[in-house]
Amino acid sequence: MPRVKSCTPAQLALAWVLAQGDDIVPIPGTKRRRSLEENIDALEVQLTAEDLAKIDSILPAGRAAGTGP
Repeated sequence: MPRVKSCTPAQLALAWVLAQGDDIVPIPGTKRRRSLEENIDALEVQLTAEDLAKIDSILPAGRAAGTGP
């Protein structure tokens, strides 16, 4: 898969969640300071409409789902 941005997979995931709207809030599990800093840096990842379209084409809404409890 081609890289969308120069960031870690976790940062990309957080940036994608943040791009879903003001009523959506990511709650990452963070145990280490390094991970916290990486998560905070995700705020600097700017996804364009083209980036979001690429991500959605790779993993369309509803394609990934858990089985629940």
